[in-house]
Amino acid sequence: MSRPEHLAPPEVYYNDVEASKYTSSTRVRHIQATMAERAMELLAMPAFLQQGGGLLLDIGCGSGLSGEVIQEAGHEWVGVDISPSMLDVALQEESQGDLLLGDVGEGLAFRPGMFDGAISISVLQWLLNADKIDASPIARLSSFFTTLHAALRNGARAVLQFYPESDEQVRLCMQAATRAGFGGGLVVDYPNSKKAKKLFLVLWVGGVMLPPPGYAGAVDTMQEQQLPRGLVGEHEDPDVVHGQQQVKSSGRRQIKGGKADKKSKSRDKGKDWILRKKDLYRKRGKEDVPTDSKYTGRKRKTAF
Repeated sequence: MSRPEHLAPPEVYYNDVEASKYTSSTRVRHIQATMAERAMELLAMPAFLQQGGGLLLDIGCGSGLSGEVIQEAGHEWVGVDISPSMLDVALQEESQGDLLLGDVGEGLAFRPGMFDGAISISVLQWLLNADKIDASPIARLSSFFTTLHAALRNGARAVLQFYPESDEQVRLCMQAATRAGFGGGLVVDYPNSKKAKKLFLVLWVGGVMLPPPGYAGAVDTMQEQQLPRGLVGEHEDPDVVHGQQQVKSSGRRQIKGGKADKKSKSRDKGKDWILRKKDLYRKRGKEDVPTDSKYTGRKRKTAF
């Protein structure tokens, strides 16, 4: 099946018919909500914003499906999309966010430090596709990441889920993000599954986000942002970092793909840990989660 970005530019592909079909599909809505929820988890909003709510940017907001997840998390949001038809559907659905029509490949026209975070679901691959003779994916990526970096508060994160066609496209995205000043890297969920595998570019601006003056609650004292681990299947080793790569930027350590440090190998993987993982999978709607029994967590005897 052809990839949508190979068929037509996004503003053409997502016409009135396609936009309505996309939004009315139960399957699409479920997938979009699941990925948006994961993006919000990777966004790791600080406690003072979890309590009071922040202002987030939804890049490629479409008909507002991911915006619903942002709203449910207690945050306000601004959405930008290149498809007028998608935004019309969002208005019909009475989306709670402010909606803007625009091409993110030409840059984001927001004032500096406006947003407390940003998410994007299935958008970045469109910038990697040159649908015009004079279009340059590298230039479009540069404009996008540079203006996104400027629009985020110091310490804010951006989580961008996308479907690259090759490792070279991943490299181009990470390189553009580095040049724009971002720290962070690539997080891969379920790397050994063809169906469930998802790639998230998790980026941040500067260090830890500070609360507004007069805030009396708890403050995260962590001095350095850390790249989250990707999700793995139940029978995979969670202490192995599959495909985790961190962009190289000044003043930040670079984490290469491979095994995690030896200290993390001491993590308990007993019955309680397995039950927690199963409960998490069930909450995420994963099918075929094995039932709990008296044999859960037992070590199998080694056959000789």
